Order: sequence, then C-alpha cells, then structure tokens
Amino acid sequence: MNYTADLVHELNTLIRFDLATSQQGIKIHKNADPTVIAATQRLYEKGLLTQPDGGYLTGLGRDAAEHAQALLMILTSKPRIPMGREPNSAAQLYS
Repeated sequence: MNYTADLVHELNTLIRFDLATSQQGIKIHKNADPTVIAATQRLYEKGLLTQPDGGYLTGLGRDAAEHAQALLMILTSKPRIPMGREPNSAAQLYS
C-alpha cells in the first residue's frame, strides 16, 4: 500500500498541531484549500479530531500526530551515514 494524495493531506494536517500543549487546537476556515478541508473532515470521521473543521486531537489523534511529526523529522533530517559508507545490514544501520 502506498501513500495516496488524501493520506498525505491528512498527514500534513496532523503536523499542524502543537504537541507541546493539549489546550491548543486548529480551526480550518470555509475558505481554506478544499484539500485541507476534506482532509480535516476525514480525520474527524476517523476519530482523530473532535470537530469536522479541526478542533482538538483525540487520544488516537494525538498518537497519530506524534507519529506523523516524528516521521517528518526523521525523513527531513540530515543523513548520519557519510555517502559511500552505507551499511550492508540493518544491524550496522542502528549500531
């Protein structure tokens, strides 16, 4: 299974949440990009958000947002392995 455009929009919505506090949500306005509106609605329908237009993260939503933000950080960080010195096993990669 690959990431679809819809899933990418949902991930982009999840990374907008400030995980440092549970007291801050988001509000998606009616004039926002239709893909953002649709992604937010889908996240609500999946039980990750408290409102169809954003609101707060549910418990499951917070877990998803933490993972989405961690994945983004991993994929956008600088490589730790110098070019040309790729590991030849998973054990070398994590040692």
